Amino acid sequence: MTRTGRLTDMGRPARTHHLAGNPVHPASEPGPPATISTGWTVPWGLSWLPDGSALLTERDAFKVSALTRSGTKREVGEVPNVVTTGGEGGLLSIAVSPSWKTDHHVYVMHTADEGNRIARMTFDGSTLSDYTVVVDGIKKNTYHNGGRIKFGPDGYLYATTGDAQTPDLAQDRTSLNGKILRMTPEGKPAPGNPFHSLVYSYGHRNPQGLTWDDQGRLWEGELGDSKFDELNLVEPGKNYGWPRCEGGCSTSGMTNPKRQWPVAEASPSAVAYADGAIYMAALRGERLWRVPVDGTSTGTPKAYYTHDYGRLRTVESVPGTRSLWLTTTNADNNGEGEAGSDKVFQIDLR
Repeated sequence: MTRTGRLTDMGRPARTHHLAGNPVHPASEPGPPATISTGWTVPWGLSWLPDGSALLTERDAFKVSALTRSGTKREVGEVPNVVTTGGEGGLLSIAVSPSWKTDHHVYVMHTADEGNRIARMTFDGSTLSDYTVVVDGIKKNTYHNGGRIKFGPDGYLYATTGDAQTPDLAQDRTSLNGKILRMTPEGKPAPGNPFHSLVYSYGHRNPQGLTWDDQGRLWEGELGDSKFDELNLVEPGKNYGWPRCEGGCSTSGMTNPKRQWPVAEASPSAVAYADGAIYMAALRGERLWRVPVDGTSTGTPKAYYTHDYGRLRTVESVPGTRSLWLTTTNADNNGEGEAGSDKVFQIDLR
């Protein structure tokens, strides 16, 4: 079977204690999950609106719904031109424009007939409309489609792309696959990109998690092949090794991960930063990892909820609070849940 930065993720700044010579450990740990909403089928992407509610995508239904913090769910539209791949493709991530109050734009990344693409839509607070392609030409396959998009603290849109089961694409800087992309809201290369293209970093196999720490550093979670999954600190122009390296290696020119896990313990999807730590949702590993962060160093990872809730897909910090939202995708191809069995949890950090 194929297995598949200066601000927090719109949350509060981290609280940390500096210990000379040791990584900083967060001053909090995640408490027990509380169910916010049920009845979902593969909720894949999540992005916050200014009113504190969130927009969530359902991968295989191609639908977008709004969910309030009290748990009220309302379908707001279906994204056109989406297709499945019989594996990991479909309607993947969503990102609300930082200027939503004035432009009402939201962005989606999804699989289409010709490949994976990023599109912009208008959300007026009630319904989605005005579908416009922003970036296309990203190859697709049954697996390894990447699919996470987020606006960074610099105001530019970042996207993760998989190698589309063609590993050599990850090392080809002219390809959009196996990369982290950085772009303007119009889909053009962002100023300062290292290769004067959309490519920000390369050598990625199937990256699905993006987050920024409270100093503006970009962290990324990546699904490995058969040996190691990775947590990477991403810097512009760096080569993260795939397919020459899986996990850490001594090959010249390659950037090693900050942490790695055996694939049975992770298979990471989303990552989020909150309260001095990276939180990483694990699919095959069925657990939430917390990794303390001190500058460019990481402390000892700790797992929570192992096998308690099944496959964990997306984790995001909740704006203005010391809490996380966490989704399951037990109704996906590798899960054992029926349609409608997935949930959204809230986890308070304490």
